[in-house]
Amino acid sequence: MTINPENITSSSDDNNLRRRRGSGGGGGDGGDKSVDDVTELDSSSVDASSSSDDLTSDARDGSGNGGLDKVSEAVSTTVGKISDGDGVQEEQRKANETTPLKYVYRASAPAHRRNKESPLSSAAIFKQSHAGLLNLCIVVLIAVNSRLIIENLMKYGLLIGSGFWSSSTSVRDWPLLMCCLSLPIFPLAAFLVEKMAQKKYMTEHVVVTLHIVITTASILYPVLVILRCDSAFLSGGTLMMFACIVWMKLVSYAHTNYDMRQLAKSVDEGENSEINYSYNVSFKSLAYFMVAPTLCYQLSYPRSASIRKGWLARQLIKLVIFTGLMGFIIEQYINPIVRSSQHPFEGNLLYAIERVLKLSVPILYVWLCMFYSLFHLWLNILAEILRFGDREFYKDWWNAKTIDEYWRLWNMPVHKWMVRHIYFPCLRNGIPKGVAMVISFFISAVFHELCIAVPCRLFKFWAFLGIMFQIPLVILTNFLQNKFKNSNVGNMTFWCFFCIVGQPMCVLLYYHDVMNRNGSSS
Repeated sequence: MTINPENITSSSDDNNLRRRRGSGGGGGDGGDKSVDDVTELDSSSVDASSSSDDLTSDARDGSGNGGLDKVSEAVSTTVGKISDGDGVQEEQRKANETTPLKYVYRASAPAHRRNKESPLSSAAIFKQSHAGLLNLCIVVLIAVNSRLIIENLMKYGLLIGSGFWSSSTSVRDWPLLMCCLSLPIFPLAAFLVEKMAQKKYMTEHVVVTLHIVITTASILYPVLVILRCDSAFLSGGTLMMFACIVWMKLVSYAHTNYDMRQLAKSVDEGENSEINYSYNVSFKSLAYFMVAPTLCYQLSYPRSASIRKGWLARQLIKLVIFTGLMGFIIEQYINPIVRSSQHPFEGNLLYAIERVLKLSVPILYVWLCMFYSLFHLWLNILAEILRFGDREFYKDWWNAKTIDEYWRLWNMPVHKWMVRHIYFPCLRNGIPKGVAMVISFFISAVFHELCIAVPCRLFKFWAFLGIMFQIPLVILTNFLQNKFKNSNVGNMTFWCFFCIVGQPMCVLLYYHDVMNRNGSSS
């Protein structure tokens, strides 16, 4: 039997009309009761409207006048008027629970209505939420690593000791501490130079020359102190990190003030009369800049409203936990593996590959803990104490599909400094983009080498070559990303070269070179 959907609507209207008039032409009481029943039934139409498609399908597929009457009756409840008011909400809930279920999802209703993809198919996998699978991976990761930690402790015991990280003659580290405490002399000298430049006591060439002398001395002074003292690696590395930060801040301070003097000069000469610009040298601005979690100087920064003491305490606790976790992984896993290894470029090749792969996992854990502790916890703690508002210290570098994208996202303070004081000044002076990128990587490679080679007192240029090797990797990952669009080939290449191979190789090379140097000297 063929049923016209239009007949359903007209039939449902007739059924509604019959209900409202009452049964058998009854009088007032019967009519009122019938109207109340219809109102109760119509109140369920809010939730029942979602099943109207199924009911229409039932009507199209149903047979017999009896089935049609029931379907028409159900359709009339879904298109009836919606009663309002808070007094009937409980009756609506009861009607929603009972009335629609009698007619929804009949055996004759179609279960398949449109084309759909499987959730894990290539066309739909990125349209789904994979939070559950991520939780599963976290649970499995915790379970597997917990078993490995217990197995390691049962086999070797607790191996945490001072060893490589602290010197047996800690008195020799005092010159490094005194050097670190004396570093503020260089910002003070830079401020005096800028103050005299503001009052025009010296020419621009003299100002630039003095800034070059100050910035150079700020990096050479700690290098000489570390090389002359037999200090621990951790102490020397910390001092070099502070020295590099001071050097970059001084360069930004000198460059920014130079640019502000040029702008103020152009305003005075009437070249940019529409710009209201004032050049000011403030010691307060310099002091705040030297302790703020940024490398780019400006006269003022966005500030937060207040210091959240509870939040600050939680971040400090997390910092202690993750710092201890890094120390545990280094002493319990990395040091034993490194000590039992050979130089990567000597001996059996397969054995060297096995050592590199075995080191890759604990070194990756330490690197991730270092990132979280330094860029998220420490910089946010410092920003909270100083009420520093711009806290974009990193972006989603873990999603980087190319090496150059990783370097743009991983360390935002350094990236902004490079763009502001190296890359774009090169472009403004007519240097091609490719050459400007090479210059940026060269400066980064020099400072990576200083931060590692000087504390080790060994210049083999492994860190320098590792950073410069990023340039061909940039070309390779860009080629892969352009060839395999909308894929994760570039991201997998980044993880493989940077974390699985690069960092373990660097650790092995420096360790064995340091051990060989100590053995030959003894």
